[in-house]
Amino acid sequence: MANGFWAHAQANPDRLALVDPDGAEWTAGELFAASNRLVHGLRAAGLGAGDVFSVILPNCAEYIVAYMAAAQAGMYMVPVNHHLVGPEIAWILADSESKVVIGHERFADTIVAAADEAKLPAAARFAVGAMPGFRPFVELTDGQSAELPAERGVGMTMNYTSGTTGRPRGVRRPLSAGLPEDARYGGTLLIYGVKPHDDNVHLVGSPLYHTAVLQHAQQSLHIGHTVVLMDKWRPEEMLRVIDRYKVTHTHMVPTQFHRLLQLPEEIKAKYDVSSMRHAVHGAAPCPDHVKRRMIEWWGLCVEEYYAASEGGGTFCSAQEWLDRPGTVGKAWPISEIGIFDDDDNRLPAGEIGTVYMLMRAGKFKYHKDEEKTRKGRIGDWFTVGDVGLLDEDGYLYLRDRKIDMIISGGQNIYPAEIESALLRHDAVGDVAVFGIPHEDWGEEVKAVVEANEGFAAGPDLAAELLAFCTEQLATYKRPRTIDFVDAMPRDPNGKLQKRRLRDPYWEGRERAV
Repeated sequence: MANGFWAHAQANPDRLALVDPDGAEWTAGELFAASNRLVHGLRAAGLGAGDVFSVILPNCAEYIVAYMAAAQAGMYMVPVNHHLVGPEIAWILADSESKVVIGHERFADTIVAAADEAKLPAAARFAVGAMPGFRPFVELTDGQSAELPAERGVGMTMNYTSGTTGRPRGVRRPLSAGLPEDARYGGTLLIYGVKPHDDNVHLVGSPLYHTAVLQHAQQSLHIGHTVVLMDKWRPEEMLRVIDRYKVTHTHMVPTQFHRLLQLPEEIKAKYDVSSMRHAVHGAAPCPDHVKRRMIEWWGLCVEEYYAASEGGGTFCSAQEWLDRPGTVGKAWPISEIGIFDDDDNRLPAGEIGTVYMLMRAGKFKYHKDEEKTRKGRIGDWFTVGDVGLLDEDGYLYLRDRKIDMIISGGQNIYPAEIESALLRHDAVGDVAVFGIPHEDWGEEVKAVVEANEGFAAGPDLAAELLAFCTEQLATYKRPRTIDFVDAMPRDPNGKLQKRRLRDPYWEGRERAV
């Protein structure tokens, strides 16, 4: 079988490879030619093997073209979260030593300010659309050859992750030797059981700057699938796209499940989702009752993974989860999971500790940060701060992030369990639970709720939710107070930015965790 997108594209150039959010269709041959032109254009702009360029784009065809160019030119591409503010983006541009930035006019004010602060030369600035001081993106590609470039090499992304504290750092891996066609493609999708069939269609419903989202999209292209892009995710629109393109697999987050389930039954019934084979979810804990309802609706295609940008992870089929509710699965064949205590001792099955991962294929370091690279490691094992346990059969059960765990009166309390309970109430559209200062107990449990439409946020609803918790949770786990927000601070891939809610309560105080 042909290996990698470039081989597929040359063998079958007329195959549908990509659908833009506006419905524009790209054949494999067109995407192949565009990525080749961009390689030649980047080289003309002064980039060579091992150099870095950044993209600050919504989900669009240019994003995929940029990835495919980096992946065959031996370059690093930095996907930048376009929701960051100017100084945050400027830090990434400077720290990564990006020689070119490709931005989108939708985020013009932020990108221009960031490029100015990072002192990026005018000749290195390119825009999809019109942006002051930026050259049109097409100047990178117009007039360039559509033929495969010479001296090709395997490139990759360098994703920036902040972890729990400090400035974000790039997760950088050494570039592999050899031609792009020599690399192994399919990666985690093959581990999840996704097959390299031509009739498979992958839907991108979350931002491509998210590590797993871009990874699944590029892996799909490399094993011969069509990729359909959504720009802004909406629940009914996702059902429409699945029905229209007979989507077979996608990456999702639990917030999307919750919002799909809230659609009226007549809306759900309008669309055929029977083509779905793999609805793989991750990035945040999924409440048990939400997952059960999705399995009842979509069937055994609802699957789960646990992983980090740094590498390593687990996978759990729907049947495994039904047999072992709450598990996020067993380690990938190329990974290993271990539970360690605070003294770096590995713990036996059944004991709760910090989750560490070991990636057998490929090491990483944090770009320009040896201290962070060493921190949170035990030998080649690394952690991102999650807490959990392994059962006797090697299945991982997560409790929460260590920084999110609440310690109240000596009791360890895991917010995810409380959030799951509150989401059972019809009034709760979204929820965050965290610890706030308490003079006697150290911390007390606080819940912040985004109320569903039709429910009035206020003291009466707070009292109703607190009473509801008495039926669901042990006394020490129950929130003592509930506040309300108009919209929960989640990024578009579903990750809750809990620090934005929690930090004001701790101003001038220091948490023990």
